[in-house]
Amino acid sequence: MSERPPQLQSTLTCPRCGFVKTETMPTDACQYFYDCTGCGAILRPRRGDCCVFCSYGSLPCPPIQIEGEDAGCCGDG
Repeated sequence: MSERPPQLQSTLTCPRCGFVKTETMPTDACQYFYDCTGCGAILRPRRGDCCVFCSYGSLPCPPIQIEGEDAGCCGDG
């Protein structure tokens, strides 16, 4: 059985101003902070999420895409 590689492009939407930007997700670390280029807000993951992509992105981070929500991404779990 072959495993599909994760998609690395995720579109982040700022919960404060609604600014939308597509970013490339890192494959070797979680991204805990993201500076919105629309309003300057510093985004942090919502409680229970491992990174800003899981909280505000159109796709979750690569480990979650591969292993599912119970992946324990970045040592969280």
